[in-house]
Amino acid sequence: MSATALPQLSVHCLTLVEHLRTLGRDVIMPRYMTALRERKADGSLLTEVDIVAQKWLMEKLPQLIDCPVLGEEMTQAEQRSLWLQGADGLWIIDPIDGTTNFINGIPFFGTSVAYYRNGLPQIACVFNPAADEAYYAERGHGAYLNGMSLPLRQAHSALADCVAGVDFKRVSGTLADRLARNPPYYSQRNFGSSAIEWCFLAAGRLDLYLHGGQMLWDYAAGRLVLEEAGGFMCSPEHDDFDQPDIWRRAVIGAAHPLAFRAWVDWIRAIP
Repeated sequence: MSATALPQLSVHCLTLVEHLRTLGRDVIMPRYMTALRERKADGSLLTEVDIVAQKWLMEKLPQLIDCPVLGEEMTQAEQRSLWLQGADGLWIIDPIDGTTNFINGIPFFGTSVAYYRNGLPQIACVFNPAADEAYYAERGHGAYLNGMSLPLRQAHSALADCVAGVDFKRVSGTLADRLARNPPYYSQRNFGSSAIEWCFLAAGRLDLYLHGGQMLWDYAAGRLVLEEAGGFMCSPEHDDFDQPDIWRRAVIGAAHPLAFRAWVDWIRAIP
């Protein structure tokens, strides 16, 4: 089923999906496994494709909805200035989320784009060009994967049956040790792309999620896909996911309400 088979979604949302498909086909995939890597000041990786893809999006997105574009590959001063200016509309983009995977030929990376208004996402798309999978959502109109309504399957309700997506690098040593030695779930995965992991949770491919610290562009699109798929999220300290600082947020998520409550309680009980 194509995206155009979903008339309840706005033209803006459907066009965004097509834009990201074009970007993946024409800009990203021709450079797959051949792009040279550089290291940014924070230690994360960067390629020429990140820069080219961001420039492409900065030209295309204001033609769709005329507002500023905040990208990962900008200075912190530029990003914070754009956020302050963007209450009436702001695009938030990560041109390639999962750059290490992209460089090494691991087909698990994607472009993440969200349109925000009044501090909340209204339209979102995460596209993995290697898998040809577009996850997209519009506030109040559901979430989809290539035209299929999310979730794809019923998530597990019992914590012991769940598959969890966990990023061990950014959680406390005590919590990481407990998760490694005596986890409350059935099995654990980590894929190296936060944006797609959000969407895997929304799709029911994961039942649980834990990440110790994501930047705005890491969660901006995926959180709306999860919300519109009926999933749940909070931070370790706050039930309201929007209460912590927007620039770095830890995430606890689940696809089923009973598993979510048990997962949150288990994590918060760790000192």
